[in-house]
Amino acid sequence: METNTINASLCAKMFLAGAKNLESKKEWINELNVFPVPDGDTGTNMTLTIMSAAKEVAALDSLTMETLAKAISSGSLRGARGNSGVILSQLFRGFTKGIKHYDEIDTSILASAMQKAVETAYKAVMKPKEGTILTVARGAADKAAELAETDIDMKSFISQVIDHADGVLAQTPEMLPVLKEAGVVDSGGQGLMQVLRGAYDAFLGKEIDYSIESSGSVSMAQVKADPQAQADIKFGYCTEFIIMLEQNYTEDTEQEFKGFLSSIGDSIVVVSDDDIVKVHVHTNDPGKAISKALTYGSLTRMKIDNMREEHQEKLIKDAEKIAAQQAASAAIPDEPKKDVGFISVSIGEGIGQIFRDLGVDYLVEGGQTMNPSTEDMLLAVDKVNADTIFILPNNKNIILAANQAKAMTKEKNIIVIPTKTVPQGISAMISYNAELSAKENEEAMKEGSQSVSTGQITYAVRNTHIGDKEIHEGDIMGIGDSSILAVGQEIQTVAEETVAAMMDADSELISVYYGSDIEEDTANALVDALTEKYPSCEVEVYSGGQPIYYYVISVE
Repeated sequence: METNTINASLCAKMFLAGAKNLESKKEWINELNVFPVPDGDTGTNMTLTIMSAAKEVAALDSLTMETLAKAISSGSLRGARGNSGVILSQLFRGFTKGIKHYDEIDTSILASAMQKAVETAYKAVMKPKEGTILTVARGAADKAAELAETDIDMKSFISQVIDHADGVLAQTPEMLPVLKEAGVVDSGGQGLMQVLRGAYDAFLGKEIDYSIESSGSVSMAQVKADPQAQADIKFGYCTEFIIMLEQNYTEDTEQEFKGFLSSIGDSIVVVSDDDIVKVHVHTNDPGKAISKALTYGSLTRMKIDNMREEHQEKLIKDAEKIAAQQAASAAIPDEPKKDVGFISVSIGEGIGQIFRDLGVDYLVEGGQTMNPSTEDMLLAVDKVNADTIFILPNNKNIILAANQAKAMTKEKNIIVIPTKTVPQGISAMISYNAELSAKENEEAMKEGSQSVSTGQITYAVRNTHIGDKEIHEGDIMGIGDSSILAVGQEIQTVAEETVAAMMDADSELISVYYGSDIEEDTANALVDALTEKYPSCEVEVYSGGQPIYYYVISVE
């Protein structure tokens, strides 16, 4: 018998199936990105975002439409990575607002929720661009609104919405010339289509593996003790859980709870969002933390790890590196509160040290090779003991996540400086003046970040055609602030051509940050060549230590 409504159980299956379908197609979606760079791409970012929500859904003890909506919204908001991931999380946020008060969803409610999803996502983007995931979502919502006015069964409704949205996706190259030139549809829009198709498969009753790994998130893993410091661990149990609030929970309540946790442990992270609170603490008595938490509500997603035992196990190399870098850059919780603090996204140990030397309190490892999530930003905000905090995303694909963290922070004044590259972030920090107000510094730092041009030297991961440049897999590329500036076979030649494309009559300083794959002598040879070619410019060189990008070069 066909159903014309969707209850909470079926809705949960549809969401999980959509998540699994997106995950299975993520590499294909990555291939649709216009720039063929070896970064964390659209498919990866969207998958990490939706899987964060899927883990919340899979862990639900009590499944109702309201608890499902909360899990999807909260999980995706906190797990959101990259512009596409943040937009996807906003679509889910709006959609879940439209369904959470119903026991069952009919076509009218579904259409209304889809409209709410689009409205929410468009509001989250400062300058919405057509030919993207937003356009595909709006096309689906418009078709849903049209069909909801007719006498149509749910199966036909969803099928026709998907067909129409697919047609909108096919038109995205006509809306964005860069897509047409590269011969691809919008990758974010394609990602959304995979979510919709997976959900429809579940609605039809197709056999699907709904299992979701329940491992802890990367964000939580990053706040564990540095492995080198675990030989003398003061508090042995890494304790994590989520409180489903049932009592009144105010800012004063949260401060009292944090104070209690401080009395029994350290490495405390308490992040609240509407009616849930995520908790992380290192303690010798997890039972006390749990008992206290139970006074506020019921608990879920409980996890207790014995860190002294973990010390004996082999740690994953990348996780160890992140933990060490986070521990080195974290603000000490017992430090007195200060007026202003700084958070910066960084991409290598050398560049991280430069930011620390400039006064940055906390480094979020990520940037070009992996976009940090909104929750990574929230954890950083919690670590910095300051009333006003400046965040430097240093990548155009991280700005939305930083802004989302700002919107979710209630106790501190967060100012996001929309830096799109590491050199812009460095210039912004140099422009900070402690004698100025926060507002004056915001303007000064924005202006400072715009005074520098950036070139980034990396390699192509696939064949494509952009502008007047034919690019083949393995080619070396020089990527400027808004276009590809040079393509060739030799790293130094491409680097020199990239700098030449950035220079103008007023240029005075060239800064070269060489990556982990470049030897110091090789970098010095590039500096010598630039010094000879531009004798009126000062040329500086730094060990950036960044992966994948051979050089990050700034001209100002």
